[in-house]
Amino acid sequence: MATMPEETARQEAAEDASVALELASTALTLARRFAAGAVMWCVAPQWPAHGRHVTVEFVHPVIVGKRALPAVHLEGVDLSGTLRLVSRPGDVLLAVSSADDVSSVDVLRRAEAWGMTRVWLGSGVPPTTLLAEHVIWRAAPEAAHSGDTVLLYHLLWELTHVVFEHPGLLDAEPGCEEEVCVTCADEGRVAEVRVVHGGGTAEVVMGGVPDTLDVSLVEPVEPGDLVLAHAGVALTTLQGTPR
Repeated sequence: MATMPEETARQEAAEDASVALELASTALTLARRFAAGAVMWCVAPQWPAHGRHVTVEFVHPVIVGKRALPAVHLEGVDLSGTLRLVSRPGDVLLAVSSADDVSSVDVLRRAEAWGMTRVWLGSGVPPTTLLAEHVIWRAAPEAAHSGDTVLLYHLLWELTHVVFEHPGLLDAEPGCEEEVCVTCADEGRVAEVRVVHGGGTAEVVMGGVPDTLDVSLVEPVEPGDLVLAHAGVALTTLQGTPR
C-alpha cells in the first residue's frame, strides 16, 4: 500500500503531466492563430499585474530573434463591452483568473459567440464549468498562486515560439470541408443577442457571424443575453451572465 507521501507525489506527477499536455496543445493553437493574423486579448481583472506581464512577454520577447506577437491587455469596468468592440472572429482571448472571478467568466462565456479562441489560465480551485477550448490550471495552495501562474504563462510563451521553429506545425487544422458540417449542425451553439425584433425573432452573433434566430421559446430576451441555439432556434437562455 502506498504511503501518503507516495500518493501525494503520484498525484502531483499526474497533474504535472496533464498541465504539460495542455500547455503543448495550447501553444500549438496559439502559434497557428498568430500565424493566421490573430491578436491575443488578455484579461486579468483580479490580477492586472499578471495581465500586463503576460502581454509584455508576447509583445516584447527578451530573446534576440524571437518574433513579437500581437497581444493587448484590457482593463476597465466593462471588459465584455470593450472586447466586443475591438476583437475580431479568429482572435484569441487569454483570461488569467481564479475560477470564480465574475468578470472573467462573463467574458469567457461571450467570447464563444464572438468567434474567439479561448484560453483560461489560473491556479487554485479548478473551474467546474468548461468555458474555454484550453484550460491550463494548477491546483496550487493560496501562497503559491502567483508563482505558479507566472510559470504557466512563461512556459506557454516559450512553447509557442518552439512551434514557430517548426513551420510545418503551422498548417491550419483540418476544418469542415462540406457546406454543412454534420457534427456542427447537430450541436447547440452559444449566441449573443444584438437586436430584438417583433414576431419572436432576434439578430444575434454566433461564432462571430451575424445571424437571425427564432427566440419565441425563450422570450423575453434583451440585447446582451446569451442563448443556446440549434437549427436557427434559441432553445434556452444561459443564466448567470450579467449584461
